[in-house]
Amino acid sequence: MTKRALITGITGQDGAYLAQHLLGQGYEVHGAVRRSSHGGVADHRLVWLGVLEDVVLHDANLVDMASLARLIDQVKPDEFYNLAAQSFVATSWQQPILTTQVTALGVTHALEALRLIKPDTRFYQASSSEMYGLIQQDMQSEKTPFYPRSPYAVAKLYGHWITVNYRESFGMHASSGILFNHESPLRGREFVTRKVTDGVARIKLGMTNELRLGNIDAKRDWGHARDYVKAMWLMLQQDQADDYVVATGRTTTVRDMCRIACEHAGIDMDQHIVIDPELFRPAEVDILLGDAGKAREKLGWEAETSLEDMICEMVDADMRRLQDPIAYIPRSPAL
Repeated sequence: MTKRALITGITGQDGAYLAQHLLGQGYEVHGAVRRSSHGGVADHRLVWLGVLEDVVLHDANLVDMASLARLIDQVKPDEFYNLAAQSFVATSWQQPILTTQVTALGVTHALEALRLIKPDTRFYQASSSEMYGLIQQDMQSEKTPFYPRSPYAVAKLYGHWITVNYRESFGMHASSGILFNHESPLRGREFVTRKVTDGVARIKLGMTNELRLGNIDAKRDWGHARDYVKAMWLMLQQDQADDYVVATGRTTTVRDMCRIACEHAGIDMDQHIVIDPELFRPAEVDILLGDAGKAREKLGWEAETSLEDMICEMVDADMRRLQDPIAYIPRSPAL
């Protein structure tokens, strides 16, 4: 029989790629979407990937458990992927209570609704490498202690541990993917990678002359979201639920990421990058580097796309968007 999946956050970067992947596996895909006055805008990533007409969207909200319960009872999903969150770290300092309500307590709402209505549903929680924060080990694995450094990271840590708790307390098939930074042309422009690729494209096209950034010496382990959603799916195909780090095992500074983007566009980075102290975080996470050995061994997963290829793909996509924003509606996985 056809498997049925329910995705919260389906209109985000990861949700859109995951929907595309699940459709390719023959799933019936449903998505929970919070109500917005910007109708026809929020689903643009699904349009870009050419899958909007193949998924079923429903109104629901993580902060409203009743809406989740009604949706679970209606869809009766075999798999539930919780990707929705207030996911921008900088905003979490400005809206810490909202971040807590959505990113932390929202996970409990989803798990409790499943426990009461369809406890055999397999559950995936999108945990984050930001939970490691002030790193306690040079390379972070599933056994590395957490030390969150932002309201977002603290909220994600709650979501992670409540998932473990429901797995151990109620025997639910509930897994968490501790995903390190993962990007794509679908990434929002508020995130540093897309801010860089969009800014570099604008400079190349003569639309601006500078790109303002904060701490460009911070190091991150960057992979492609298209690769990472495959790991999410693989986790829910295992006989036993568990937690997995998903990462490339390579760390790169924001500075070097900028260099890759600028070299691809043929511009001089030193002539255009401006360091703005206002863009520094109150508490910085200096370096993240993931050990995905467990995912390789147990899931057979590993990253397929290099940082260089991903950044070049993003720059090219932003160049085409800016040159012809109306006509450029990418519909292939490679965009």
